[in-house]
Amino acid sequence: MKPVVDGLVKKYAGRYDIRVMNTSSADPQVVGALAQKYRIQYVPTFVFVASNGSVSRTIVGAASVAQLEAELAKLT
Repeated sequence: MKPVVDGLVKKYAGRYDIRVMNTSSADPQVVGALAQKYRIQYVPTFVFVASNGSVSRTIVGAASVAQLEAELAKLT
């Protein structure tokens, strides 16, 4: 999934704020807090958050570029 997500980060830079967290190298407290806040139990999990802070969709598991782009498009 890393190449897919990295490609989306580059493609949509300046248009969407795409954040990526590597759970194996990030601060465990931060990982735990985000996992609790967004109810994340599995990796990968994609959480789409609208500009007002509400979660519009969560995808658990691998997703295609088309699926991820479709969800991004719904945020605009």
